[in-house]
Amino acid sequence: MTPHTSPSGIETSLPTLDISRFYASPAERQAFVAELRTVLYDHGFFYLTGHGVDPELIRGVVATAKRFFALPMEEKLKIEMVKSPHFRGYNRAGQERTRGEQDWREQLDINTESAPFEIGPDTPAWRRLQGPNQWPEALPELKPLLLAYQAEVTRIGIDVLKAIAAALGQDENVFADIYEPQASQLLKIIRYPGRDVAETDQGVGAHKDGGFVTVLLQDTTPGLRVRTEDGVWIAAPPVPGTFIINTGELLELATNGFVRADVHDVIAPPAGVERFSVAFFLGSRPDATIPVIELPDDLKRAERGISVDPLNPIFRDVGQNQLKSRLRSHPDVARAHYADLLASEQAATAG
Repeated sequence: MTPHTSPSGIETSLPTLDISRFYASPAERQAFVAELRTVLYDHGFFYLTGHGVDPELIRGVVATAKRFFALPMEEKLKIEMVKSPHFRGYNRAGQERTRGEQDWREQLDINTESAPFEIGPDTPAWRRLQGPNQWPEALPELKPLLLAYQAEVTRIGIDVLKAIAAALGQDENVFADIYEPQASQLLKIIRYPGRDVAETDQGVGAHKDGGFVTVLLQDTTPGLRVRTEDGVWIAAPPVPGTFIINTGELLELATNGFVRADVHDVIAPPAGVERFSVAFFLGSRPDATIPVIELPDDLKRAERGISVDPLNPIFRDVGQNQLKSRLRSHPDVARAHYADLLASEQAATAG
């Protein structure tokens, strides 16, 4: 893969795209959309500039996230995720799993702030995911800061999604029907301990993201890698002032594989080194079903079909996809709050 040089002078193997060009002159917009189309087909990962997020907000989020992880463990465990049927809250390193293996990162998960859905006998199980977040009493400033940041990266995610629609020859609001009036807004602040703490080098195992697009903020320590279609792993180091954007499974479904949700992972940092990041996953409304977008003929001829992973089936019913992902990633929460589903699944397998 041809190396790229970022605006900060850091050589990377991923391209850099300036989202402000999407809102520039018609000629500039057309050139930007053409570049984006190539990236979407090649690997779906790129650095984003021109996003307009206040650098002070970014610095505040990173600094306050570090203060959260520095809290005494007993304070963090007051909002442990296992206490939430909505999969919100804190996870110790090693509690989350990817493909059954432990991920060595501690994190705090929040999503759209909402009241729990009223559950009846015929309510789909994925409705249980809706509910309030858990916030640390010992760090009250974290809530308003993360909610402000969540709003900003939601704006970015939707801007990128509109640009992706245009790159696919569609009206820029073609996906609005499946994310309005309320998209999924999963946000994680993450700390990866060094390998003197981690029991393996798996910061997070190889996986695809399940939503539309991911907006990733990296601090200063590298570790993210992207796997190309020919199986080559390339590093995606932090570049100041940028976000890393990658496409998720919903876009692979919607485009019959023209846009690929690429596999990526994070390698645990060296001994004595911490890695911090903030990951935002823009997803669909949970009650939506993902359609197949009718692409222009030249793009349609390049469709590759949906990638098949027996260990990670992809469903067009969004809520089913979201619940599948959370149950597999957080088995302790699944056992605590979804024992009925696990029992049904075991009975069906036994039968």
